[in-house]
Amino acid sequence: MSEATENPIRLLLVDDHQSFLWGLVKLIESDGPGMKVIGTASDMPEALGVAEKERPDIILLDIDLHGINSLDSMSDLLKVTKAPVLVLTGVRDTETRDRAMLSGARGIVQKEESADIILKAIKCVCRGEIWLDRASTGRIFSKLLNPLSGETSPEAARIASLTPREREIIDVIITHGRSTNKEIAGHLNMSEHTLRNHLSSIYSKLELENRLELAMYALKHGLGKAN
Repeated sequence: MSEATENPIRLLLVDDHQSFLWGLVKLIESDGPGMKVIGTASDMPEALGVAEKERPDIILLDIDLHGINSLDSMSDLLKVTKAPVLVLTGVRDTETRDRAMLSGARGIVQKEESADIILKAIKCVCRGEIWLDRASTGRIFSKLLNPLSGETSPEAARIASLTPREREIIDVIITHGRSTNKEIAGHLNMSEHTLRNHLSSIYSKLELENRLELAMYALKHGLGKAN
């Protein structure tokens, strides 16, 4: 039995349009045993209940749920489960999309994208990566840049603990932010396994959890050759 069959990606789908939910379930089921829908919800209270009970691996979340902005309750959802949130939406307003990422989402994909793109985004986010176009990435990083140059002593100590190789990895991540871990490892001439080990060390030293947080942190604190 394959690993995908033994450990399928478990998804919670949150959308208030039943026809879209039905189509999304069929799309995910068509991808084979690698993914499994473990629950659906049409509003945030229902989503919170299902997430707490079922513990999904990833949550696909629409922004507009019966006229209510789901981003207002994003923090509650993230407290209930550590599952990454992929926003699947028809909203094109850049401020709203940026707010979704700043509220804790790991990616945004438009509903009108092709089936292949939606499935690819799901798998990307499940691997701990970010699904975001370059324009959005630039805007979000700009909003997070801190104009204050001073560092507190604990922060400076954490940064000082980084090795030259770890700083090089951070620089490549900033330069090739949309790349996969495998592609990042290729740029660094190391195996993907070795890269993961380095990333674990970096996350531990800087008290971060993923590559998006690392990239934001690096830009904020002036890490990387580009800074």
